[in-house]
Formats: sequence, C-alpha cells, structure tokens
Amino acid sequence: MAKVSVYNMQAEVVGEIELKDEVFGVDINEHLVHMAVLQQLANNRQGTQKAKTRGEVRGGGKKPWRQKGTGHARQGSIRAPQWKGGGVVFAPVPRDYSFKLNKKEKRAALKSALTSRVSEGKFFVVNDLTLDEIKTKTFQKTLDAFKMNKALVVLDELDQNLILSARNIPDVKTTQVNTINVFDILKYDSLLISESAVRAIEEVYA
Repeated sequence: MAKVSVYNMQAEVVGEIELKDEVFGVDINEHLVHMAVLQQLANNRQGTQKAKTRGEVRGGGKKPWRQKGTGHARQGSIRAPQWKGGGVVFAPVPRDYSFKLNKKEKRAALKSALTSRVSEGKFFVVNDLTLDEIKTKTFQKTLDAFKMNKALVVLDELDQNLILSARNIPDVKTTQVNTINVFDILKYDSLLISESAVRAIEEVYA
C-alpha cells in the first residue's frame, strides 16, 4: 500500500495515510482514460447544429437560363451549392454524439486517473477540509500554502462554506465523491482531497 502525508489547512504535515492499491495503485490504462475523457466530452455536446441542403433552401424552382446557347455553364437551380445563397453540400444535421462505456471500464479509468495523480505527487490529503465561514481569502491562503494554482477539491460531504469560498477562485473546482470524474482529475494540476473523501472513494471503488 502506498503511503502519503496528511496535511492540515496550513499545509503542515500532521500524519500519514495508507492508500489501497486496488484504487490508488493500479496499472494505468491510458486507453481507457482516453475513452472516458472522450465519452464525457461527447456526451456534453448538444448536437443541435443544422444547415440547409439544396433541397431545403427557399427558391430556385426555375431554371436560371436555357440549357444551351448562352455561353454559360448549364445550371438547373440558383440554390445549388455553388451559388451564393445556395444549399450546403453534406450539411450538418442534429445528431446524438453520446456513447456508452461499460461500468467496469469507467471504474478502471477513474482508478487509473487517481493512481496517476498519486504517482506524480499531485495528490494532497487534508485531515479536515472545512471552513467555519464563507471566506474566499481564507481558502485562497490554503491554496497558496500548498502552492496550487489549478486544483480540484474533492469533498466527502456537501460543505457550503468551502464550496462558496472556492467558487470565485479561477481554475479551482469543488466536487464530491459521487460526482468525481476522469476529465476533472486530468484537467486540474493538483488534487486536494479530504481524508474522509479518500476513505469514501476506497469504499466505493475498492
């Protein structure tokens, strides 16, 4: 089992915690991590883009000039794609970009992402990640103590004081154990997680 330091809110080491290898020490599967990120981005796409084909553009019912004898190339409609105001060739239409991953693949991808953060030394466990009041400046001091600029903060329970304090800080996102995902883990440089959240993740994914 890997061991990492446990810090307080002032970034002082106050202890140590053992991480289960079943969650934080797996073999990293880069392909599954890539697929998990791709799935999240694809599922977030609205897919509502639309352009008109030549059959949908208004007008163009009359042949612009006779077939032969004008010196022009033959034309059948002023709404053909080569005309200004004409339809679009292979125009995009509304579609669903989403696709599914198996539950086991999702879990393996998440474990791989968490393992990568631990192995890179970007996984910081805090014994008591809470605030007594809503104060952005207070939480910013904690981030400064850890020398973090772009951080994902993972909580075990909903803590409105901390969530609201972190909300206005650029490049900082708060999430909970039940909403943690591969995309966010990889997007942010560091992972700041409460000790109780670590145990909750192990309970769910071990």
